[in-house]
Amino acid sequence: MEVATAFLKLGITSFGGPVAHIGYFREEFVRRRAWLDDAAFAALVGLCQVLPGPASSQTAVALGYLRAGVAGAAAAWVAFTVPSAALMILFALALTSGADIFNGPAAVSVVHGLKLVAVPIVAQAVCSMARTLCPDIPRICIAVLCAAVVLFAPGALAQMGAIALGAVAGLVLLRSAGESSGPLPIAVPRSVGIICLGAFAAFLAVLPLTRTLSPLLALSDAMYRSGALVFGGGHVVLPLLREAVVSTGWLSDETFLAGYGAAQALPGPLFTFAAFIGMLAQQPSAGGPGAAISLVMIFLPGVLILFGALPFWARIHAAPRARLALQGINAAVVGILAAALYTPVAVTAVTSWSDAAIAAAALALLILKRTAPWVVVIAVVGVTVAVRTMGWG
Repeated sequence: MEVATAFLKLGITSFGGPVAHIGYFREEFVRRRAWLDDAAFAALVGLCQVLPGPASSQTAVALGYLRAGVAGAAAAWVAFTVPSAALMILFALALTSGADIFNGPAAVSVVHGLKLVAVPIVAQAVCSMARTLCPDIPRICIAVLCAAVVLFAPGALAQMGAIALGAVAGLVLLRSAGESSGPLPIAVPRSVGIICLGAFAAFLAVLPLTRTLSPLLALSDAMYRSGALVFGGGHVVLPLLREAVVSTGWLSDETFLAGYGAAQALPGPLFTFAAFIGMLAQQPSAGGPGAAISLVMIFLPGVLILFGALPFWARIHAAPRARLALQGINAAVVGILAAALYTPVAVTAVTSWSDAAIAAAALALLILKRTAPWVVVIAVVGVTVAVRTMGWG
């Protein structure tokens, strides 16, 4: 009950994205509740940041496990995730509730504003990640190279290839592996770690072979694969999800980016965007079942790889060459996200000079004024509606 209560509060109030979530967690669990100390917390966050999956949600699950075992991990995930997932489902229902409300000029402007706000949000993520993950010329080169790979050879295979290229380039080009992190405070048996790693790989291998058997399995495969290939935070899932659900015709680009924009205004993990997709996917499994399976399957690989890595992380991260490869992967992630910023985000959302001006002003608010993302979402939507009503956009 203690874990559920603590994370429910965070699930309702933690605006600002993964980096902000880590700050909330430290305040709540290190400073206020003293579940662990700063060194242990930093080691845990370091692990979650280099694993595929949503880093803040993985940290939440690990903290719940630290406090109350498997039940605590489950309670932490549910309490932190369900509030924003429920709001995303309500937004999906609102988009399809009636022509008089959502198909008029004002509604079209609102949807366009939600698409447009994705531009500054993703641009801020690219800038922030580039400062941290590409601090030198070799890593900048890796990011640029991987961005080019994804732009000129779009698709999930190109993204996987860019990540592999980043790892190899890190080993070849980088010289300093940095310091290894400290010990982790969570004890997971090696046998459990092996089982989780096996399950992670099994789902990744088997789901593509079964996706043609039913629409629900196809949706499961799309969400699991997207969750399994995300390095660097929730924003990086954008190109993976778009490839999985827009290119297949399950969702239009307009609806996809509107949902992504709406997700920026909500507390909790960005991955709850999957509930919106599952709710509206043009599949027989769409609706409640689609939302539920999408939500579970996009988070599942991150949880499996987390518990798979915990028993072995200290030994792996002590190896300098492993840290070099991870640095290269992180730089590749910046390149992949930069490519996604250009297409589909900016190409689809910015259709006029007024759109470009609104996006630039919103980016300035985020970077220079450090305005909360949910405030920027509301502001961009309001200004977009006003501009279009006056005929300027």
